[in-house]
Amino acid sequence: MNQNSLSQVTAPTRHFAVQLSATRRGARLARLLAERQLDDWGLPFEGAAHIVAELASNAVLHGRVPGRDFRLRLTLHADGTLRIEVTDARGDRIPRIPDPVDEDGESGRGLRIVAAYADRWGVDEAPAYGKTVWAEWAPDPGNS
Repeated sequence: MNQNSLSQVTAPTRHFAVQLSATRRGARLARLLAERQLDDWGLPFEGAAHIVAELASNAVLHGRVPGRDFRLRLTLHADGTLRIEVTDARGDRIPRIPDPVDEDGESGRGLRIVAAYADRWGVDEAPAYGKTVWAEWAPDPGNS
């Protein structure tokens, strides 16, 4: 590869990852750490913070295995797209948006929030029978 080819590679420019306890406290900490990291990177963080909060909450509520943590990973790509990944220990519980959401129910709205803020989202298998729920979000340039 020559120097020109290297400059055209669209590798992630910034990366942050942390492993947290699969507890409500861990989920709150995931949001706070994401907000701080995105602020350090100079990004508006409100939309991404909602995504992190929902994915972390789901990891704790639906992906928890006693004694196993969850992982939050943020990757800021050169084009400004932020990839948010939350990996938990329950690969057998694949999230989906219920249709319709029970208006009186206590759950079922989280992935609708993720879908509303994210440009796209999905689920991948993770090692040790886990799963990674991810969302990609591109901040609105007018809000920076």
